[in-house]
Amino acid sequence: MISRRPLLLGGAALVLAGCSGGAKGAAEGDMALGAPEGAKVTVVEYASVTCHVCAAWQEEVWPGFKAKYVDTNKVRYVFREIPTPPVEVATAGFLLARCAGEDKYFDVVHEMLASVKSWDAGVPPRQTLLQIANGVGIDQQQLQQCITDEDAIKALEARITAANARGVTGTPAFFVNDVAVTDRTLDGLSAAIDAALAKA
Repeated sequence: MISRRPLLLGGAALVLAGCSGGAKGAAEGDMALGAPEGAKVTVVEYASVTCHVCAAWQEEVWPGFKAKYVDTNKVRYVFREIPTPPVEVATAGFLLARCAGEDKYFDVVHEMLASVKSWDAGVPPRQTLLQIANGVGIDQQQLQQCITDEDAIKALEARITAANARGVTGTPAFFVNDVAVTDRTLDGLSAAIDAALAKA
C-alpha cells in the first residue's frame, strides 16, 4: 500500500532523542491549535507519528498541556512534522493527516501516536493507517492516492528541510518563543511558558 516514493524521505531520518537549534517564526504548512497566529507565546513541537518518545509525551503530558494552555488560548501550539523510523510509515501517516484536512489533521496525528504501542505488539501499521483513514472518511483507494501524491510529498520534504535548517536533530523537540526547552515535562514546559507570558 505504501509506495516507494516516500522512502526517499529516509535521507531526512533523525535521532529519536535530543534537540537543538531554533524554530523562528511561522513556517510554510504549520498546523496549529489554541491562540491565533501572532500570539504572545508560541510553543512549537517537532515530532513524528512513529516516535515512541513522542507517543509517550502525548499520552502523559499532552492532556494537561492542552487543558492548561491550548484550550484556554494562552498559547499557540504549532506541530511540525519530522518522519522518523520506520520512515515510510511516518511519511504515510503525515500524508494521510494532510489529506484528511485541517479540521481532522490532529485527529489523525493523535490516533497514529496512540497506535505506536500496538505496532510493537504485532499490529501491522498498514492496518492502523487504513482504520484511521476510514475513521476520517477516507477509503483505501483514496488513502493510496493520499500517500502517493507527489506534490504533498514534495511539500513534506520541504518542511523536513526547513526543520533541518533550524538545527532540529531529534523528536520530540520543543521551543517556546524560539527558545529550546529540554525539559518536556508539564512542569518544565510550564516554567518556560509562564515566564514568556509574564514578559509579554
